[in-house]
Amino acid sequence: MTNTFQRVRKTDIEGRIGDLPSRTIFKDNGIMRELSGFDIDAGGGVSAPLRYHVNLLGRILGNVIREQAGEGIFSLVEDLRHHAKAAEASRDPVLFEEIYHRIHSLDLDDIFWLIRAYTAFFHLTNEAERREIARINAEAERSQTDQTPRSESILEAVFKLKTSRQSYESVRTLVDRVEIEPTLTAHPTEARRGSILFKQNEIARLLAKVSPDIGLSAAEIGKRIGRIHREITLLMVTDDIRADRLRVEDEIENGLYYCTTSIWETIPRIFADMQEAFETYYGKAPDLPPFLCYRTWIGGDRDGNPLVTPEVTREALAVYRKAVLEKYREELQALWQQMSVSALRAPFPPAVAENIAGETDTVRLDPQFLHRYRHEPLRVKLSCMIEKIDRLLADPSEAGYTAQDFETDLCLIRDALASAGLGAVAREGRLNDLIIRARVFGFHFIALDIRQHSQVHEQALAELLRQAGTVVDYASLPEDEKIQLLATELENPRPLVGCRTELSSATADVITVMTLIRDAAPGAVQSYVISMTHGVSDMLEVLLLAKEAGLWGIRDGAVDSRLDIVPLFETIQDLERSGELMAEIFQNPIYQRHLAARGNFQEIMLGYSDSNKDGGYWTANWSLEKSLSTLADICRDHDVDFRFFHGRGGSVGRGGGRANQAILAMPAQSQNGRIRFTEQGEVISFRYAQAPIARRHLEQIVSAVLQAASPDHCGIECSPPMRETMEAISQKAMAAYRDLIDDPAFWNWYQTVTPMEHIGRLPIASRPISRKSARKVQFDDLRAIPWVFAWTQTRYNVPGWYGIGTALSTVMEARPDALGMLREMWRGWPFFRNLINNVQLEMARTHLTVAAFYDRQSSLSFHNRIAAEFERAEKAILAVTEQAALMENQQVIQKSIRLRTPYTHVLNLVQIELLRRWRDAGADDDALGALRHALFLSINGIAAAMQSTG
Repeated sequence: MTNTFQRVRKTDIEGRIGDLPSRTIFKDNGIMRELSGFDIDAGGGVSAPLRYHVNLLGRILGNVIREQAGEGIFSLVEDLRHHAKAAEASRDPVLFEEIYHRIHSLDLDDIFWLIRAYTAFFHLTNEAERREIARINAEAERSQTDQTPRSESILEAVFKLKTSRQSYESVRTLVDRVEIEPTLTAHPTEARRGSILFKQNEIARLLAKVSPDIGLSAAEIGKRIGRIHREITLLMVTDDIRADRLRVEDEIENGLYYCTTSIWETIPRIFADMQEAFETYYGKAPDLPPFLCYRTWIGGDRDGNPLVTPEVTREALAVYRKAVLEKYREELQALWQQMSVSALRAPFPPAVAENIAGETDTVRLDPQFLHRYRHEPLRVKLSCMIEKIDRLLADPSEAGYTAQDFETDLCLIRDALASAGLGAVAREGRLNDLIIRARVFGFHFIALDIRQHSQVHEQALAELLRQAGTVVDYASLPEDEKIQLLATELENPRPLVGCRTELSSATADVITVMTLIRDAAPGAVQSYVISMTHGVSDMLEVLLLAKEAGLWGIRDGAVDSRLDIVPLFETIQDLERSGELMAEIFQNPIYQRHLAARGNFQEIMLGYSDSNKDGGYWTANWSLEKSLSTLADICRDHDVDFRFFHGRGGSVGRGGGRANQAILAMPAQSQNGRIRFTEQGEVISFRYAQAPIARRHLEQIVSAVLQAASPDHCGIECSPPMRETMEAISQKAMAAYRDLIDDPAFWNWYQTVTPMEHIGRLPIASRPISRKSARKVQFDDLRAIPWVFAWTQTRYNVPGWYGIGTALSTVMEARPDALGMLREMWRGWPFFRNLINNVQLEMARTHLTVAAFYDRQSSLSFHNRIAAEFERAEKAILAVTEQAALMENQQVIQKSIRLRTPYTHVLNLVQIELLRRWRDAGADDDALGALRHALFLSINGIAAAMQSTG
């Protein structure tokens, strides 16, 4: 076996000598040849710059491993790398067995080095790919013209509106009603430490400076490569896993990092892009509303997380406010340096002097300062503003200077500059950017949602009603009696209990949170999300709890409400009956009065994660599609303005995929320009680690929303035959999926063969993996994230495709015309095409040969069953899409998967060996501790390789 192993490596190397980068158009000038690390060939079909960077990083990484671990470890990593490539090329199971047996023979120290080396490779490759995305985007932007704007840009969206003969007024009206609200969450899907993320970002920054087409001297390239070498050296000696589990406070700081860096930088760019598009095609630009704002759940998501206490929520609101005020102070200081405009050279209108005179009466500035800058009124004005911000920072209860006041002051400066003939300074640059930020971020920075499970509200209200002597056992009442009781109590002016009534800690927490919302600054908390909304009473209960805290009430005959109530529909059953529930609540008299107080506006959240776990990928997505259509129609029938909130995860199995394509694929009646969607974990770090990537992400979203909300946008109507076909596929797909997971032996098998137990112990988030017991987890209580996370680790990727093979093949066999119709749907229906593309992406990332090694850990076996379903799905999808291979229509992604796949095999086989050793370790605490750490590292490495967790 050893001889075969060595032979494979030698043959593989000999066949690749002619592919070194020095043979490409990008000359090394001797620099690359001085590096004696891994010679990684990114393969054909990958761009030359990306090949160059992957090879460069591989050589540097190999050098670092030689320096830190020695020649033996370097040779081991190389042997396994080449053997894995040969195994993947041949798909010979014997070669996979040889790799596993080689790993089986290693001691734990060598395994640690293997994991570190391969994980570092994927971290570096991910940065090279992200750098390539930024390069391609910049290149496309440079080459665009007014008549050929860049694809999926804001310029292209406005160009399309103009060419469809939309007037300036109609497009401005469209933008006025657009509301896009990405919502950051702390869902535990980012496996990397902040220290690792920081070093990756630094390497990406340095990588941009060693592109082979920059035209630097060999000496300068050598220096820059030296800097990358130092960063990779530090990366290799940095712990991948945190020493302790993240606290909620840490999660707040992590989310805030992106708000204060790339998001802060990118928001003005997006607004500038919109104004540029108007100028280009209509010759003038409107004063834009805050059409793009951010929200967060971090610090407010209490569902199943006991660590999100009222104190944590209070602290989160204070931290967000303090952060934005500090950012404003920095910007004002920079503006102060810039605005050295003399009134002797640029005449200002009298209103400026009058305003400053009023300011200096209330804001005490040093008389010498006022005298020194008596001819520079804008600096005096900015000094007054800085002093007011300082007051707010010093005393959080200070309310004398509002976000609206701040924006008004900035606009005064802008108008003064324009009046003085300095229009360019007024309209562009730092001042205009700050005005946009003031509109978008206010004094709260990022609005915080509160989320809690419906059962918690029911239990709290049951206690309050029992204390009040109203009803002994509220929870046992029928739904219609609950609704009647809640309506009566909402109209009753007296509180249920007095302020000194002793309550359980759980109920007291619910009331305290409502009080926090009541006392929060305007805009700081706007929505209350109810997890697992099953009935009308679930929504009315929250109103009554808000009333108890003075957050909701009837005053002078009119309802006063300061909170949007957001139902979250998560299960297949709840999605199917969501329309019925919303129609009922819209007809409820007391809720109608609440809606009137909220501008007749209703937000509705749809859960992509739990619905998938409940019914499988196809059924979940079809149920969501139907719910969007039904709910939009019901809202319009009741004259209720609405916004859909999409609870998407990062992986396909939790609603992930390209967000802009998902928006364009949604049913036409659901498109009204108002949208929210969650962004979490590794999605946040990918989209917002670098400002150019963040800008591209956001412009794609804005472009899609503009096009989808346009009056000329006509989505493909789902005809009765198409609906009938989709229903048939959905029923078969869910039946096949449930048949798998409801098998009595399945749950034990899943717990045995996947690393779910260890994922639950990863210190990557404050939230437990189960809503109930974290010790004895059952399927129904397991959250969707670890469910998908564990499948991804094993390379089965079941949540992204299972059941679809049986469903499609059954329908095609039963109906002779089905294949033709499915091909028509594939070609002409964006929803169907997006659905199939996501399925084939997950299938392309599936590797059953490697997955079979996980299955062997259990005396039970589901592998053949899963493999048979995969074969059916592959055959059916290739027939529908008329491709020869999965992802043939998306070759860039296909090639990226092929580049990663063989290297991922090594990490998977290492993890399988570690799981075996874990089971055999017995009660040896020292051995278990080391193995646990190694397993954590392997999970982290595979997450980097798959670019996906849960």
